[in-house]
Amino acid sequence: MKVVALVSGGKDSCFAMMKSIQYGHEIVALANLMPADDSVDELDSYMYQTVGHQIIVSYAECMGIPLFRRRIQGSTRIIPFWDEHQVGDPNSQTVAAMGLDPVKHLGKELTSLDSDLHKLNRLYGINVCGEGGEYETLTLDCPLFKNARIVLDEFKVVMHSSDSIAPVGILHPVSFHLQYKAKTSSLGSICDNKNLVDQEKGGLLFEIQGDCFQNCDILQSVPDVSSDDHILDDVPDDRLQISCSRMQTTFLICCWLQNSCGTSPGLQDDLKSVLRKIESELLARGCGWKNVLYIHLYLADMKGFGLANETYVSFITQEKCPFGVPSRSTVELPLQQVQLGNAYIEVLVANDQTKRVLHVQSISSWAPSCIGPYSQATLHKEILYMAGQLGLDPPTMTLCSGGAAHELEQALKNCEAVAECFRSSVSTSSVIFVTYCSTRMQPEERRRIEDKFHGVLEEMRHSDKASLSKLLDSIFLYVNVPNLPKGALVEVKPILYVQENLDTVEQTPHDSPRLYIPTDWGFQHEHWHNSCIQKCIVNGKVCVTVLSMTNELARNISSCLLGNEITEEHLELVSKFCIYLLNEVLLDSAFCWEDIKNLRFYFPTSLNITLEAASIIFSRAFNELAESNPTVHVDRFFNLIPVIGAGRTPTSMDDILTCELFAKKC
Repeated sequence: MKVVALVSGGKDSCFAMMKSIQYGHEIVALANLMPADDSVDELDSYMYQTVGHQIIVSYAECMGIPLFRRRIQGSTRIIPFWDEHQVGDPNSQTVAAMGLDPVKHLGKELTSLDSDLHKLNRLYGINVCGEGGEYETLTLDCPLFKNARIVLDEFKVVMHSSDSIAPVGILHPVSFHLQYKAKTSSLGSICDNKNLVDQEKGGLLFEIQGDCFQNCDILQSVPDVSSDDHILDDVPDDRLQISCSRMQTTFLICCWLQNSCGTSPGLQDDLKSVLRKIESELLARGCGWKNVLYIHLYLADMKGFGLANETYVSFITQEKCPFGVPSRSTVELPLQQVQLGNAYIEVLVANDQTKRVLHVQSISSWAPSCIGPYSQATLHKEILYMAGQLGLDPPTMTLCSGGAAHELEQALKNCEAVAECFRSSVSTSSVIFVTYCSTRMQPEERRRIEDKFHGVLEEMRHSDKASLSKLLDSIFLYVNVPNLPKGALVEVKPILYVQENLDTVEQTPHDSPRLYIPTDWGFQHEHWHNSCIQKCIVNGKVCVTVLSMTNELARNISSCLLGNEITEEHLELVSKFCIYLLNEVLLDSAFCWEDIKNLRFYFPTSLNITLEAASIIFSRAFNELAESNPTVHVDRFFNLIPVIGAGRTPTSMDDILTCELFAKKC
């Protein structure tokens, strides 16, 4: 990948460039932010090192690539960010810590200060590498400088603060020159143009004015589809379907296109229609894209992933989401097999603006950058919704080799890196793991990934980072789908409970309104019912449940299900039984139907039932439940997901029906 390196002159930015080249990337240009006033050394910036900016101009000639600079405008803002804790071999440039003396230590090479820094570490606990802000550095030479090294001829020490305990001093370069090297380079992945070095420095140095380049041919604006009001007008009312849950702290909107005639115009038009309809529904509820926490994007063909992202970002932009773009999971589903269009979207919305997002787009060794316009994770009211994670190697952004088990292990490590930013761990705080498995995964690989899953989580639990968290009884749901982004074999989507107040006591159960099951359904509790259920209850506030209805268990419901073929009549019986079991779970756990935030039913396309027919079956069952309980509100919202298969293990994704319920008390 061709990259632009943001440089400050410090050891970290130079080492990051070296790691970038090590992972196969090509540095084609440098970028630097400098003070608006050339005479100013230190801006007291939380984000940018500015001391020594006078020397940065030489980096272009030392490396033989262009440097683009822009002056910093405005004032300091505190912005959360994550660093890579790297080391190098530069000179100390600014010192500000107990025991460090600007007069004694400034301008010295780190190698000469080794014993002093370790002594101060023992006495005062300073970070030897300066990662606690004790000092900043200036790199004068490194393997990237293939053309020349910087020689500091003269400097002076300027006292920035004369504090008696921890004085702050700044090294101000007075004069320096370049010492040219032989034309050899140990790192060959820097963009190499031999003619550049022979040019004047002005040919490599550019100062950017304003917000960005104007009239630049290589920058393409994203088309504005906000004026495409005709899109909705062109879609017949009976094709564009939308379903919304009751307005609560969070609520769901689902939208899809019926395509019973098989004449869908294409992915882009279908996706625009669906996004426009959702946008209209959000506005009708006094919300916007800024309120969206999470989006499930289901595509009929993963080959259209790039086109889907282009269309998606024309609706969901940073400008419309000042608190951060939503997190997202994208998978391919057999939509057309159940007579749907090319796109199906499920949106989780909050009616407040208290969400916190993690949205890192830079490539690093930390965790994968987002491969689409979404955030890695969104935290809202103690629930952390994490974007679907692939087994991508973060610095190279390529899928791990070695098969599904290796991809799964890397995906879990990526999940853990994201969780740590919220002081949590997927190994202890996950209430549910939904793992999408591609149909390209071989049967023997399915057997291996379950063992790998539990092995990796167990290893994480023994680490120091996870030891402080209370271990939750996580639920596992595996979903078999036709394809995943980048041709991955697995995608992991965890949901975590991140407790905000560690002193919070478990919520006292309250009397929930009891729902009465219609008498003609005829179900009574039996011991085997528990074998259908996975359940995770957290502090009396969160209830997550997965019901797995296999062929074998279905035969226990009625003798009419003894045959191999499941008809619509059989599905109606199974749907009623699932609703009965859900009611029992909620009642036993002191939750009620009004606490439900999300209710999904996964049904396999092998049933040969359209989504429209399945929707009628479930709606009828919920209507009967509501009629039997006229004094209790029954939210009849549910979401039907067509899949190749689903189940509680990767080797048994053959349920007739799988239910995923998420309930949370307000």
